Amino acid sequence: MKKTEKSIEKFIKIVKRLRKDCPWDREQTHTSIRHSLIEETYEVIEAIDQKNSDELKKELGDLLLHIVLHAVIAEEENSFTLKDVIDSITEKMIRRHPHVFGTTVVEDSHEVKRNWERIKMTEGRKSVVDGVPKEMPALLRALRIQEKASKVGFDWKKKRDVWKKVEEEMQELADAERAKNNAHIEEEYGDLLFSLVNYSRFIGVNPEFALKGSIEKFINRFYHIEEEIQRRGKRIGAVSMKEMDEIWDAKKKSKSYPKILISKITKARQKINNEI
Repeated sequence: MKKTEKSIEKFIKIVKRLRKDCPWDREQTHTSIRHSLIEETYEVIEAIDQKNSDELKKELGDLLLHIVLHAVIAEEENSFTLKDVIDSITEKMIRRHPHVFGTTVVEDSHEVKRNWERIKMTEGRKSVVDGVPKEMPALLRALRIQEKASKVGFDWKKKRDVWKKVEEEMQELADAERAKNNAHIEEEYGDLLFSLVNYSRFIGVNPEFALKGSIEKFINRFYHIEEEIQRRGKRIGAVSMKEMDEIWDAKKKSKSYPKILISKITKARQKINNEI
């Protein structure tokens, strides 16, 4: 523990020195490095998906740099310090785990989740669905909001009723298209996506991971089309849709997807069951 503390202290001193002696670091603000924080977070996720421990170690370090840098900037502005950040999350973890640090008794992880949401409401939240960042990818945000509503009983009871809602939204989208009302079409398309996300919960699928898997699958197949067309001595823009479709179908039937894609899809299905 002492070695870890010394490493952290050394790192904080380095970041503070960079703020003092490096022109670029000195110019940065919370806003100017905001996009980099998002980028580093995605790189951490990618390292996890690839099960690459060495990369994960490096990317977590990059993410830690941003956390410390934001705290140092805040300290310079007399807003808060890194100690305040650590104290805040420490208090939150103790407060939200009364079954560990208190006398509350829970039967399973589902009850832990329900207690978590109830405790959030005592912390100043005005609504159960508050606290889901607007910057979060839309599919994930829809999923989290639906999960939060579900924890207080606002949910469908049967899977078939959820699918009926999907079919209803599909019909409403078709009606909007026939009416040629662009604003209404966009609204109904959004409702359809939202209902599909809802259905994903009932079949144990994380919609964000599922879509990522489909994107990777499409890219893999399109790479194959390009490679096959090149092998035939042709250019990608000079062949017919029919020929490209035949190559696509052949690749689809082969089902020779990269192992990393299969791993991502498997992990996605497992992860949905462990999220809080």
